[in-house]
Amino acid sequence: MIRPVVFAIAIWIGAVATAHPEQPTRSVWDGVYTEEQAKRGEAVYLERCVHCHGPTLGGIDAAAALTGQTFNGNWNGVTLDLMLDRVRTTMPVDKPGTLSRQQVADVLAFVFSANKFPAGTTELPRQAEMLSLIQYKATK
Repeated sequence: MIRPVVFAIAIWIGAVATAHPEQPTRSVWDGVYTEEQAKRGEAVYLERCVHCHGPTLGGIDAAAALTGQTFNGNWNGVTLDLMLDRVRTTMPVDKPGTLSRQQVADVLAFVFSANKFPAGTTELPRQAEMLSLIQYKATK
């Protein structure tokens, strides 16, 4: 009689694990972008973002800073899939949704570089399922 109970518990554990996606296993401190990607992101930033966020990413008027304490506080603990989706659907403010997922990933790489997060050997992915495993952490 014990075996059916053990089998039922194993099925329940599998169902719970499937219902709850994996927790983030990496953070922006783990080198989640490349320097080359950040350079591409800088080019997109200078073309599409600088008018509002400024040349130093400090923000202009109502546009938020993309570096510093407020930026870190707003995004701390958020997974990068949510960050990419928010930027992709709301920016640039005058033409939201006009940047591709790749362009947004590249701009995020540039923003991470400006925030002094280390570069790595693999580009920041643009796929939500991969980004959901990476968390923005303001501090190590």
